[in-house]
Amino acid sequence: MTISDKFIFRFVAGISVFVFVVVVILSMKVLPKPHVSSELLYFLPKLNAILNGSCSVLLLLSLYFITHGKVVLHKRTNILAFTLSSLFLVSYILFHWLAPETRFGDLNADGSLSPEEKSAAGNIRYVYYVILITHIILAAGVLPLILLSFYRGLQMQIAKHKKLVRWTFPIWLYVTITGVIVYMMIAPYYNF
Repeated sequence: MTISDKFIFRFVAGISVFVFVVVVILSMKVLPKPHVSSELLYFLPKLNAILNGSCSVLLLLSLYFITHGKVVLHKRTNILAFTLSSLFLVSYILFHWLAPETRFGDLNADGSLSPEEKSAAGNIRYVYYVILITHIILAAGVLPLILLSFYRGLQMQIAKHKKLVRWTFPIWLYVTITGVIVYMMIAPYYNF
């Protein structure tokens, strides 16, 4: 049985829209949430950074393997990166559902930035927001590219896979690296 491209595109679109909607709904904090320990809330962002950092390394390894003709290692590395990214997504969604919002520069954790806190954070706030906004936009857009790239690669549709990966790889790598950077920049302001 062959699966049509039309079906694959619809499936990928459906998964991508579903994930986006879940993230938006849970980030809006409209659903009731259970009480969780502050230890879990501190652990999840660290876990997310570790998963993102690991994916960054795996993506670079994958590139190395394919440029050296090691297709099997390339596939295995990408499958592992995909698995870790999937775990990241679950952990990310869970964290943003359970944790209160954290604002960059909010030293007293009152949910707003006083002029003193803005001054203390300085212009690095703008750097943080540029990184964060590009990270969020590209993270939302890369999921369908990843899914389609995986499908093409697993089906050994090499020419189509290569065309997609030209876009998927740098975006996915940027998202994983900036995920770690965002964590390192916001972590000092966590107050759960």
